[in-house]
Amino acid sequence: MNVYKVFKNITNWYFSKGALPYWGVLLMDCAIVMACGYVSTYLVRGGGHIVNHFWPISRGLMLCLVPFVLAFRAFHTYSGIVRYSSFVDLQKIVYAVITGSIFAAVLSKALAYFDVQYFLMPGPIMILIMLAFITLFMFMMRVGVKSFFDTLRTTRYTKRAFIYGVREGGVSLAKSIRNQMPQQYSLEGFVSPEGDFDIKYLMGVVVRRDDGELIRHMKEAHAEVLIVSPLQANHFRYREDLINRLIKAGIKILMMPEAEEWDGKSEILHQQLREVEIEDLLPRDKIEVDMEAIGAMLHGKRILITGAAGSIGSEIARQVAMFRPAELILVDQAETPMHDVRLFMARNHGDLNIWTIVGSITNQEHMETIFQKHKPEYVFHAAAYKHVPMMEDNPAMAVQNNINGTRVIADLAVKYGTKKFVMISTDKAVNPTNVMGCSKRICEIYCQSLNHKLWEETQQTGRQTTQFITTRFGNVLGSNGSVIPIFKEQIRKGGPVMVTHPDIIRFFMLIPEACRLVLQAGTMGSGGEIYVFDMGEPVKIVDLAKRMIALSGAKNIEIKFSGLRDGEKLYEEVLNDAEMTKPTSHPKIKVAAVREYPYDLARQNEMELHELSLSFDDMAIVKKMKEIVPEFKSQHSKYEALD
Repeated sequence: MNVYKVFKNITNWYFSKGALPYWGVLLMDCAIVMACGYVSTYLVRGGGHIVNHFWPISRGLMLCLVPFVLAFRAFHTYSGIVRYSSFVDLQKIVYAVITGSIFAAVLSKALAYFDVQYFLMPGPIMILIMLAFITLFMFMMRVGVKSFFDTLRTTRYTKRAFIYGVREGGVSLAKSIRNQMPQQYSLEGFVSPEGDFDIKYLMGVVVRRDDGELIRHMKEAHAEVLIVSPLQANHFRYREDLINRLIKAGIKILMMPEAEEWDGKSEILHQQLREVEIEDLLPRDKIEVDMEAIGAMLHGKRILITGAAGSIGSEIARQVAMFRPAELILVDQAETPMHDVRLFMARNHGDLNIWTIVGSITNQEHMETIFQKHKPEYVFHAAAYKHVPMMEDNPAMAVQNNINGTRVIADLAVKYGTKKFVMISTDKAVNPTNVMGCSKRICEIYCQSLNHKLWEETQQTGRQTTQFITTRFGNVLGSNGSVIPIFKEQIRKGGPVMVTHPDIIRFFMLIPEACRLVLQAGTMGSGGEIYVFDMGEPVKIVDLAKRMIALSGAKNIEIKFSGLRDGEKLYEEVLNDAEMTKPTSHPKIKVAAVREYPYDLARQNEMELHELSLSFDDMAIVKKMKEIVPEFKSQHSKYEALD
């Protein structure tokens, strides 16, 4: 018989979940009590005494065992899993052994008083010795099992790791890592980001400062990984120098979900811990929103979302669904992505009344049927053609879809009594240099002028009507067609990574963050506002590309510059030169004070522009757009001739 195989089967059986029952631990503890009784007898009375009185001594120790068992039961010393023993378990053992020893001493005195000869009980000195040895050996047994278990879990695939963050987040993460099965990471040290943590050792490993020597210390410890505590993620993003040094040294950076998303369960740590993505490392402030106010606005309401299969629309749909609306009406003309949304909603919100409708916002008859049937109380209008080069080549479609489609949905919202209409705009609408940006600016003009007209009617009639709110923000990370997935694909193929210009910069925001701000703006607006989101610090695209290449670990990936695309500018603005902003109750949301247009003029311009779009005469269409939006100055485009 293969002894090694038998031993391995036994250890696998023992360390499998629920393998050793509680009574098994209790039997081991009882054996320790008996063994310590013999040891104490030997130390006090000698080995000859044990030989001559073996059975009376044994009967006495078995009687002493009774109060110990009762104490073990009272303090639950055997109820935990031995391999997860902690300092709390040591405390329980001490309390139980002291209690058992006291009652054993009382029992011994009682038998001596009645001169019972059948049991040879240990004396007070022997019981004190037993107390010390039982405590020591019970604890050693648990530490030994724990250490043996940790040794078995450590394989040649286990990676040495440091944890960025000390205190609560780092310690909790370290415990989760050590409790993994199988163990993927061996904890070699902590990094103190605050620099004021004076303790040099924690949980048996070294604590290093976040300084210039950190990489050297990690290399000396053969650490391959830095795991960032979820409570330190935001602080870590701003340590660009450290991030660059880690990447250069070939040390992988692992992160977890944000603190509020981490449930702390070690069992699923391997699913939550992931290699860092470029999105995780872009500096950005934490965005807080008033979830109660959003929930109060949306819960039990009928809500329509256009462009619901797109990056923004689908995320808004996911977030709105969490507030349990009475009806969620999702509209998009893209069938396959819409089917994906349908499956997601069925899987995660199957108990909600959700409609997934394939259709174009430009089809007025179809849209009117939807409004007539569902009478939405809130509309989030995210549908739009958004790719700058595509709309530069197809201005007629920018007019028909973006401008005319917005007018169709906006007019229907008024007709069927929608309470609030929230339109998703873009920073490209500010001083537009391309057709797409100008089309969104014309949408803003129409919604704002329509809101002003309705407000005047409300003043006269007192009848409440639709409030129109516009939100502007820049690029969202991971959206369809954004640079990050494009760069990832180019890196995967071995390069080159194509950047339009070495000096081009952009503002970035995560899709969930942008959508939360959209919902927050919906609760704040009273109608007519154009809300501008604080996008944080701009990011140089070429630096983004370099960092993505470094993170990928790929070698010899070249960066090439293709030149600015039609209608593209080096940097995006958030406000028009002539505009000012006013603060709101939310630090990340401001109100733009923009030039307003009379409704009759805005509608007339839209109707003329739509009529012109049916000719598909690019130059004539763009010429009209420039008349409506005088600040529209084309760049890197054939339409510069019209300026």
